[in-house]
Amino acid sequence: MVCGEPVREAGITVYGCGADEAALFREMAPRLGVAPTLVAEAVSEVNVGLAAGNRCVSVGHKARIANSTLLALARVGVEYISTRSIGYDHIDVEYAAGVGISVGNVAYSPDGVADYTVMLMLMAVRHAKSVVRRVDVHDYRLGDVPGRELRDLTVGVVGTGRIGAAVVDRLAGFGCRVLACDARGGTSADYVSLDELLRLSDVVTLHVPLNADTHHLLDRQRVGRMKPGAVVVNTGRGSLLDTEALVSALESGRLGGAALDVLEGEEGVFYVDRRNKPVENALLLRLRELSNVLVSPHTAYYTDRALRDAVENSIVNCLKFESGNPRG
Repeated sequence: MVCGEPVREAGITVYGCGADEAALFREMAPRLGVAPTLVAEAVSEVNVGLAAGNRCVSVGHKARIANSTLLALARVGVEYISTRSIGYDHIDVEYAAGVGISVGNVAYSPDGVADYTVMLMLMAVRHAKSVVRRVDVHDYRLGDVPGRELRDLTVGVVGTGRIGAAVVDRLAGFGCRVLACDARGGTSADYVSLDELLRLSDVVTLHVPLNADTHHLLDRQRVGRMKPGAVVVNTGRGSLLDTEALVSALESGRLGGAALDVLEGEEGVFYVDRRNKPVENALLLRLRELSNVLVSPHTAYYTDRALRDAVENSIVNCLKFESGNPRG
């Protein structure tokens, strides 16, 4: 740099940027010395030109990034993608590396997802969906089946990373027995094998990343090994579950319920207003018909604190990349 020459701000193109995130990028980016280009649409071959001149881009988790788009990004000079999510199953990281793009994820407060997970557990064991449905049509009678109290149940936590560990911490206050499955250990739960956890747990909650090893972690065989009447909670990724096997077990009455914030095939359905459009996900339609199943649109992470963390850390990722010390 020539003495006296002004320091150029780092550039970052932000794709899939909603109004809530845009406000945070406008607030934080100047303070961190970054000039953001904010794009509401998800990154695609159509809009990769908006990243020209910037080595770093930030993307959301709501849309899968095609390999052809990754190649197009590489061709306009992008070398680093920071995804504003913990998971990066929406990006083919290997392919990205092959075309010269590194991928980094972000850390954000685990508390929002942990709070939401426990909320879903409570709603499931207290039959909240059927209660609310009855009240909506002015039927104020008690249900046919009483709810259960968490202190009388065994809860199995699959994966005790930051979010799973936060769930374990919260469950301590309810007095329930807590089992966990994770090679790392590290919490107050009793660690057992996955099969043992499924056999003993009244509630099973999933908190592992989605990858080749965990795809359909709960497949038809493992769903069949679960304790009769058990409840499944998933705030991780939809494909951790074999959804067809889960729906069959729920429809037959073998399992007692499910609370799902994520779902296989959620792309194009979740985060979209489909009130006047047909929903073509047959498994989602079957799940919605069941009074013991709660479905929410991948919203567990969505808190003001987590959003702020994700935006700030996505910018920091890009700054670290520019300085030669990337995360990811």
